[in-house]
Amino acid sequence: MQKKIKKKTHRGAAKRFRLTASGKVKRAHASKGHLNGGKRRKELRHLKKKGYVDGTQEKLIRSII
Repeated sequence: MQKKIKKKTHRGAAKRFRLTASGKVKRAHASKGHLNGGKRRKELRHLKKKGYVDGTQEKLIRSII
């Protein structure tokens, strides 16, 4: 009987995504790293909040983190 090979965690994805208690995948918004001077305060305030990964991508991301 062959051993089941464990899948390694993708370290880049592990730093960018987190699982919530309900099982959703949490992510940060893009466009917040630099060049923020030209963006409106409201826009930056909304980018600060976390978002969730779309359902079509959720299975893929869960498998690599």
